[in-house]
Amino acid sequence: MLVLSRKVGERIWIGDNIAVTVVRITGGGVRLGIEAPAELPVVREELKAKMEQESNLEGEDPLPPTIKFHQS
Repeated sequence: MLVLSRKVGERIWIGDNIAVTVVRITGGGVRLGIEAPAELPVVREELKAKMEQESNLEGEDPLPPTIKFHQS
């Protein structure tokens, strides 16, 4: 695992088309902005685990097209 330190407003690039920006730092957390291609799902870990668990019970694709995540 690569661990980096960043300040508010600073970015980390992943490849040529994914940028992670530190938007805000508070006492209990960090708010990140993620810019990625629309076809690349970006999802919180706990939501991904929930979707995988539900899909295993139903025998479905864990990321159905109807929940491909909106990016602005």
